[in-house]
Amino acid sequence: MNVLALNCGSSSLKFGLYQVGDQSVECLCEEDWETSGADAQISGAHDLLQKVEEKIRPLSGGAAVDAVGHRLVHGGPALGRHCRIERADLPRLTAAVPFAPLHLPAALAIVGAAMEQFSSQPHVACFDTTFHWSLPALAQTLPLPETLRSQGIRRYGFHGLSCESIVHQLGADLPRDLIVAHLGNGASVTAVQHGKSIDTSMGMTPAGGMPMSSRSGDIDPGVLVYLMREMSYDADRLESLINHESGLKGISGLSGDLRALHRAADASPSARLALDCFAAAVAKQIAAMITSLGGLDAIAFTGGIGQHDAAMRAAIIRRLAWLGIFIDDTRNVSALSDVQRGDSRCRILVMESREDEQIARIAGSMTGA
Repeated sequence: MNVLALNCGSSSLKFGLYQVGDQSVECLCEEDWETSGADAQISGAHDLLQKVEEKIRPLSGGAAVDAVGHRLVHGGPALGRHCRIERADLPRLTAAVPFAPLHLPAALAIVGAAMEQFSSQPHVACFDTTFHWSLPALAQTLPLPETLRSQGIRRYGFHGLSCESIVHQLGADLPRDLIVAHLGNGASVTAVQHGKSIDTSMGMTPAGGMPMSSRSGDIDPGVLVYLMREMSYDADRLESLINHESGLKGISGLSGDLRALHRAADASPSARLALDCFAAAVAKQIAAMITSLGGLDAIAFTGGIGQHDAAMRAAIIRRLAWLGIFIDDTRNVSALSDVQRGDSRCRILVMESREDEQIARIAGSMTGA
């Protein structure tokens, strides 16, 4: 069957048509479109989906769409598993918007438009939180009163579809104790044991964990109280600060793009500091996840930075030398899959995140493939 995978960001739409069989997934065509922002994406969702259908028809040789899979970053406390969805389910999906207000409105607009454009096909919601639904209580519990935790305030974890794709790619070669470092504009580190998530760096929202491109990651909550009390920050101003003005962009004062920071690092101490802060934060999270796992067989680097930034991989691994983890500089620059040195205590893998392929695989398995 042919599955259309829709992967909506706050200002982008990735889509691909995949032929899904019992044991295989083949990409027929794929595109990655930048849009002019979330508001424009919401208001123009129907036009976007019409253009998607027009685009895939000739690229796929006229292949029909049999099912549609949607990436949704958060399902909230009520929707923890990938599931088939109908138009009647849109209110349940919308109820999760407060948990991911930057991501979900645009994504749900695309879901609604897709349900009209492909009205006779089944639709499947694929949640980034699903892979982490198995987190043990120790990992998912935030240190807050039960009255708040009962309202769904907990650690959810994200980049789950990326983690699922890594686990699938490793197949029979999947190690017992694996750390997935998904490093991109958003970044997280996940401890995977026997193919299941047992701990992860992100929290209730994708803003938690390590400093990212423009997101602060975890921060002393007293700082937020101080900004509210002493500088009159309201919720909207705090949200903008945490998600758009902080992280590497905030530290460097230049950019949240690691490529720009690498270019500026020799002349700019703040750019060098931002790079060092990111490398140190990732290394700390990897060390923490080793504690959660009780051992380590492999680290898989993925995401735009994890897969393509050899200098950052090396900077992270150098901070783990005390654990007996070493990188082979030549193999690392070549981005070969196994880039560890011969005397390293664990494998170091460089892998592609295949989120869209995973969406197609999930949707196909839930609708008949």
